[in-house]
Amino acid sequence: MRRLLHIIESKSMDRASLQRLFDQASTMEPIANTGGSLIRSDKIMCSLFFEASTRTRLSFESAMYRLGGRVIGTENATAFSSAIKGETLEDTIQVVSGYCDLIVLRHTEVGAAHRAAQVSGVPVINAGDGSGEHPTQALLDLYTIQKERGEIDGIHIAMIGDLTYGRTVHSLSYLLANYKDIRITFIAPPNARIPESVKRYLDEKGVSYEETGDLLAAAARADVFYQTRIQKERFPSLEQYELAAGKYIIDQPLLEQMRQDALILHPLPRAGEIDTDVDSDPRAAYFRQAQNGLYIRMALINQCLES
Repeated sequence: MRRLLHIIESKSMDRASLQRLFDQASTMEPIANTGGSLIRSDKIMCSLFFEASTRTRLSFESAMYRLGGRVIGTENATAFSSAIKGETLEDTIQVVSGYCDLIVLRHTEVGAAHRAAQVSGVPVINAGDGSGEHPTQALLDLYTIQKERGEIDGIHIAMIGDLTYGRTVHSLSYLLANYKDIRITFIAPPNARIPESVKRYLDEKGVSYEETGDLLAAAARADVFYQTRIQKERFPSLEQYELAAGKYIIDQPLLEQMRQDALILHPLPRAGEIDTDVDSDPRAAYFRQAQNGLYIRMALINQCLES
């Protein structure tokens, strides 16, 4: 049996594999514009989404079509799959893997992608598992930083907002540990701080970081601002959400404090934490960032089906 290439967590990726992926992603841009047939037309990807998604699901599906393959799946597997009848995730994956060549899974539970990979007969890509990880989002974030700035080594990045439940922040932190002289400033309300598990990993890898509640103080120092949404759906209560909501907003006054070569990223969707007035500023890269997701996911799909 061939060894399956699963994309489950950021910790499993090293710098060499990241650069190979980024090199391949850059070759996907012209193919995305014209269409191609890098993979056989009989190859089928299943997008199995137990949690709401717009960008991730559509970019994966678009990536598969642009590579020349086909797509099956569901955007609301919680309601429109046998899960509603009590079927376990493991049983669902074993059945579905017989219908396709690749599974892209988004789930509400931390660790779901690991469980799926253990029983799947085809590669599994983690498209987000609860508040755990979102490795493909972090990959496109990192690719955007390299593309926009020319290098990743030596950057000072401010990560802002919901750092407790923000799986994209967790995955990006793990990936950044592969690079040299990285500095991270975590900026969050007291009830949404970065988890201890992430800090322990950064400590083990020798990554320099600090925690603060002062966004303005970081504005003049950071190279990259990674703003995130306060995720109402993940907080244990409305009261806890309201304690964190609306604390950190990137607006015109804050832009004036930032460096002219700074970069503003957001995994999207946004919910008021970046003013729309900021969109026209050349430092605002979040829509370019979303577009880069197509190229990264084309490269990931191609790698998984070639393995």
